[in-house]
Amino acid sequence: MDQDGELRDRVEKQARRMRQAEEDRPTLLAQTVFLGTLALMFVLPVILGAYLGNWLDNGMEGYSIRWTISLIVIGVLAGAINVYLFVRERN
Repeated sequence: MDQDGELRDRVEKQARRMRQAEEDRPTLLAQTVFLGTLALMFVLPVILGAYLGNWLDNGMEGYSIRWTISLIVIGVLAGAINVYLFVRERN
């Protein structure tokens, strides 16, 4: 009888864990919002760097893309750091 009670307890515990895991699983909408947030966190610094760099390059005499390229690279690094920190905080 004691073994039957232990088996029943283990099965009930596993069933509770499975129900909890099913409830905690993120929905498709939640996953889509998460990926969209990651994309914005990465892309926005790159775009802002490109626009700011282009504006600075246009203000200089002669043809130069030095600021544009530099600020795009900085934007990529900033975006990657943003995504890393967001994902690390989330988990």
